[in-house]
Amino acid sequence: MSRRTQILVDTDQIELGGSRIVEPQRVAASKAGMVATAHHCATDVGRQILAVGGNAVDAAVAAALALGVCEPAACGLGGQTMMLIHLGQPRRTFALDGSSRAPNRATAEMFREQHRRLRGHAATTVPSTPAVLDYALREYGTMSFAAVAEPSIQLAEEGFPVSALANRLARRELKSLKTSAAGPLFLRDGVRPYTIGSTFRQPVLAKTLRRLARQGVKDFYQGRIARQIHVDMEKHDGLISRDDLAQIPQPIERRPVSCHFDGLRIITFPPPGAGRTLVEMLNILEHVPWELTTPDTPRGAVVLAEVIRRAFLDRRDRPFDPTFYAQVDHRRMVSAEYGRRVASRVLRRVRSHGDTTHLSVMDRFGNAVGLTQSIERVYGSCAAGAELGFLYNNYMSAFDYEDIAHPYYMRPNAAPWASVAPTIVFRGRRLWAVLGSPGSDRITPSIVQVLLRLKHQPPFDAVAAPRIHCRLNGEVSLEATRMRDDIPDVLRRHGFTVKVRDPYSFYLGCVQLVTYEKKTFIGVADPRRDGSAGGP
Repeated sequence: MSRRTQILVDTDQIELGGSRIVEPQRVAASKAGMVATAHHCATDVGRQILAVGGNAVDAAVAAALALGVCEPAACGLGGQTMMLIHLGQPRRTFALDGSSRAPNRATAEMFREQHRRLRGHAATTVPSTPAVLDYALREYGTMSFAAVAEPSIQLAEEGFPVSALANRLARRELKSLKTSAAGPLFLRDGVRPYTIGSTFRQPVLAKTLRRLARQGVKDFYQGRIARQIHVDMEKHDGLISRDDLAQIPQPIERRPVSCHFDGLRIITFPPPGAGRTLVEMLNILEHVPWELTTPDTPRGAVVLAEVIRRAFLDRRDRPFDPTFYAQVDHRRMVSAEYGRRVASRVLRRVRSHGDTTHLSVMDRFGNAVGLTQSIERVYGSCAAGAELGFLYNNYMSAFDYEDIAHPYYMRPNAAPWASVAPTIVFRGRRLWAVLGSPGSDRITPSIVQVLLRLKHQPPFDAVAAPRIHCRLNGEVSLEATRMRDDIPDVLRRHGFTVKVRDPYSFYLGCVQLVTYEKKTFIGVADPRRDGSAGGP
């Protein structure tokens, strides 16, 4: 790949008042591989990597770096990355646990006030994204880090058009951004959001990425970039120091969790991710009559809301340290028999009452990657290094601060709890689909609903269809204007509270799906964000 790879965005561009409004390609087909991401520029970067002979890991890493440029509110070098990888040869499926780490000096007592976990330099865990992407590329890719980083460097230097979603998120977090070092980097003149269609450039981030390309990712943890992070943290009362970074948070290869659902084999992310929750939902739904598994009917919506709530109750009550989980023989949450019993209780109840981001890649060599990366909340900690160009995460908010026996209680060097569930699906032994979503606790329900719909709907329709989500307190969010108007009332009669969300709600996840059938790759990017799909 040339040092100055041209990025060609395969989208329609509408001129509006002199500004470019990009309409992404939401669904695509190819015989030679497929990429689906939450931003059209990142999709095009991944597509080009496949086109020049890179494999799915090469394309996933390149697209992940590009998402850090064009989706800075959701991810970037200052966050953490989880990957689920299937290798065609040798045939193997495994998870890369790329958990970040709490700083050595962090204690739970420092974060009794919740705002300290959410905003500012102290809210940040040791970023793992550079280490994870570098490891995946070295171990399972075919291209150099410099080669796959070059398109993102160009994207940061030359810029890209600001979408309506990016503008809205910046306006939502405007107060926090204006009062932090992130303001000059992510706001026009440091005071106002970039307008829709204007070009957003990040020369400081481009400089950091170019240094990583030349010096290697080790520089982020033990070189000049590490020293810059250390100085920046000291200046702003952060906790990360050079010794934290020097203990590079290398990813851990873990065995995924799995289940069978409707003739499919589902493989998904183990603890500290939320794959157990996804498996439990599918195990329950496997024992529910087909007519009650769709949210398009009132009774189906009630069943799905109850299934989601039951699975999240179990996740809250049965947290596992990932290392300990590997040694557990009886895993109740992922047991098919437990799913059958819960399904029976759910049906009795029904009858009695009438900014995280994700990308999916497949290549022509039989490899697949589901990659979910995040800086936790939208715009993370709203803190950034003025000389580095990227936002720090606020994963200090993802620990438990009440129960000292909890496996995710905040301790020095502890890994935070995660909601990610990148998922790979097989039909028999044949690789069929890879999908995942951002959205915190909405991730697994979003994936479940797409899997349910794929039984009887084309891929794009399954992804774009209206969704629901149920919180532990019984609050059901739904895209009500796209659903039957009697569904909210039926939910209320069953004891749920209802919160109506916008159509194609940002809140309800953003599934990126790639399927392979009849020698053709089909990619779908969720219309709820700025994504696109494309193949070489």
